[in-house]
Amino acid sequence: MEITYANFIGSYPSLNSCPKSKQPEYAFIGRSNVGKSSLLNMLTGRKGLAKVSNTPGKTQTINYFQINETWHLVDLPGYGYARISKTKRFAWEKMISNYLQNRPNLVCAFVLLDAYIPPQEIDVEFINWMGQIHVPYVIVYTKTDRIRGGEEGRDKNIKAIQNELLKYWNELPQQFISSSNDKTGRDEILSFINDLNEQIKHEQK
Repeated sequence: MEITYANFIGSYPSLNSCPKSKQPEYAFIGRSNVGKSSLLNMLTGRKGLAKVSNTPGKTQTINYFQINETWHLVDLPGYGYARISKTKRFAWEKMISNYLQNRPNLVCAFVLLDAYIPPQEIDVEFINWMGQIHVPYVIVYTKTDRIRGGEEGRDKNIKAIQNELLKYWNELPQQFISSSNDKTGRDEILSFINDLNEQIKHEQK
């Protein structure tokens, strides 16, 4: 898939305020500071489309982007560490939960995991919750270019994450290796989205 159009639509504080659209939606979510904004910019080929920040928890709303005027990329707030009140964190969790469970045109969620660090308990908990609510999802490993030891080191780190997840799952969903710096995974992720869009078109005929 070639992205010829990518535009920020708006930020929405709740599911009910999200755009009234029937276009396919693909949501991206991960632990705070996982490199989500950098990944979204890399995928769309627009350097400043999603705002990159060194402050965890910067994304606080459901952010919509129109892609090729045919589907939406949805940037969800990160879970985990953020210097916010418990009340605000609860509101975030409710917003994310409502969107993931009740948005009818959500096709797939992309759960981002930081391959640069050991398996995180909060990531495992979130993925297990995704299974409980039966939301289709895939896994994207980020920051793979930062790992020492090249591909061998990268694969070792990813294997450790997979082994931790497999304590709870018989098998894992489709997984992608990515790097925002060298565009690793871009073609594979966009091809995956394109295939799902084509499948939806076929089913609607």
